[in-house]
Amino acid sequence: MCGIFGICGKFEVERSREALNLLSHRGPDEWGEYISGDRSLYLGHRRLSIIDLSSGRQPIFNEDKSKVIIFNGCIYNYLEIAQELRGCGHRFYTNTDTEVIIHAYEQWGEECVKRFNGMWAFAIYDSHNNKLFCSRDRLGIKPFYYFSGKENFIFASEIKSILKFVSPELNSEALSDYLVFQMSLDENTLFKGIKKLEPGYNLTFDIQNKQLTKTEYWDIRFNVSDERNESQIIDKLKYLLNDSVRIRMRSDVPLGAHLSGGLDSSTIVGLSRLTLNDIRINTFTGKFEEGKEFDETEYARLVSQKFSTDYNEIVLRASDFRESIRKIIFYMDEPAAGPGLFPQFFVSKLASEKVKVVLGGQGGDEIFLGYARYLVAYLEECLKGAIYDTAENAEYVATLKTIIPNLKLLNNYVPMIKNFFRDGLFENQTRRYFRLMNRFSDIDDLLSKDLKISAVREFEKFEQIFTRPGNTSYINKIQYFDLKYHLQSLLQVEDRTSMAWGLESRVPFLDYRIVEHITSTLPVIKFRNGEPKYLLKNAVRNIIPQEIIDRRDKMGFPVPLNIWAKAELKDFFCDVLLSKKSRERGLFNSSAIEKLILSDMKFSRGLWGVLSLELFFNNFLDG
Repeated sequence: MCGIFGICGKFEVERSREALNLLSHRGPDEWGEYISGDRSLYLGHRRLSIIDLSSGRQPIFNEDKSKVIIFNGCIYNYLEIAQELRGCGHRFYTNTDTEVIIHAYEQWGEECVKRFNGMWAFAIYDSHNNKLFCSRDRLGIKPFYYFSGKENFIFASEIKSILKFVSPELNSEALSDYLVFQMSLDENTLFKGIKKLEPGYNLTFDIQNKQLTKTEYWDIRFNVSDERNESQIIDKLKYLLNDSVRIRMRSDVPLGAHLSGGLDSSTIVGLSRLTLNDIRINTFTGKFEEGKEFDETEYARLVSQKFSTDYNEIVLRASDFRESIRKIIFYMDEPAAGPGLFPQFFVSKLASEKVKVVLGGQGGDEIFLGYARYLVAYLEECLKGAIYDTAENAEYVATLKTIIPNLKLLNNYVPMIKNFFRDGLFENQTRRYFRLMNRFSDIDDLLSKDLKISAVREFEKFEQIFTRPGNTSYINKIQYFDLKYHLQSLLQVEDRTSMAWGLESRVPFLDYRIVEHITSTLPVIKFRNGEPKYLLKNAVRNIIPQEIIDRRDKMGFPVPLNIWAKAELKDFFCDVLLSKKSRERGLFNSSAIEKLILSDMKFSRGLWGVLSLELFFNNFLDG
């Protein structure tokens, strides 16, 4: 895991090094650079040493030095690819996955990325063709940002490095995205002119002609198989889960794992211990002291004891939030989708004190259909099918009768259900899921009336994604949006909160083979009777403690901001959101915000949204 920065065109070397050093937290171990002979190209790299500690310094060249690469990420099947490449005559001078990429590019060209299993963002300078070839992994685990202007093409692992050469301006379209979805869609960022390379895309920059070309090499396809043998589907999933964890444990430095006590992290910990046999690993857990609804450590300890891990725990307090949240948003580059980045930041800090690589359960909810909103959305389909007598006319994943046993999982989500059913009941599926994903209703009263947000335009963008040709099942439409878009906001947090401490985070559930296996499975099987994580539970039932599988109190690392905002953090919220600068900005309804903070009204997700946004302005747009 590392930080990369490159600029092609007009630049100053010292300024480029300053931009690179803004990524020193991503790669604290060593740095390297390549400057072309005509001084028209700079490639810089900050290294976090994980594989081949002694000779893996980047940039790395091919045999005749006609090609050079800078790389952030990890190719987990690099040993197998290296063996194949040696058979083709390639000679290696390191034992790194980085060198495997550049030889794979020599051998197979741009198609090489289809052979990789891993997470990556890299750039290869091909001097024979005078071009830059860049790529980002299939699911977007690793970030890649770029700016293409008249005088130069710039790319980096984080936006802050690009801002050394580009004046920050707000992108109003991306702001609309953020206010509705609490993330920006497609290639947009909140900075005008700065884009992100989308997951599953390659980018080629022709240096002579200054021409940029993007090509999609992978997407989430629902090529649904007719396979109905559930045991065979589960057996294949078991194999893929074990193999994904196995290859993600390739490392020349100590590994550990996040452990919340939920099914996802518990599964990763369990499979890790089975892979390592008698070798103990460190596990890392965080908690709050504001009540049981903010503390999962009972379950985390249970799993730790089951698998004999070295258990590490951190207690998080309001003072930690107040002292760190500005810095966290700086690391994020853009405002975050939820306050969960705060505990994740500190658990990553805890992990970095013991290990350099940590495994986690990110992606489990999107792949295995674990969110409560999926059950809420499908409950409406069941009601509709029962009322209109259409439940048997199509292959529903559940009917009103079969979904009932799973409804007890919604015990903690009654406010969500009330809000969801308040308006638009039985409208088309696209509008209904948009309602579940639309955060604007939470934030509307807190925004200035002068701020124009086009809900129609945002719905049209959502509709184009949700009704993508080839996705006919309601569950598949939901899964596509969440894997392709919602997951990006979570992976941004995963990357920044770990890399802030020089910690490599690996996410075994996001092995593309697992994604393709689940997306090819019939919806009636993968979301049978509306049961969240049905296939995952059955795949790990004989490994994970039954108490974890039977849990009904899904938490997702909730933060007690509702409590803190009325007590220890009241002054902090007022100082940030009611400041002179914030009022002059004119984006927020200061009187509504003041009323929300000072009254007994419950803290809303919307208040987090405006806080995160204001801290973003403070960090990047206020000079």
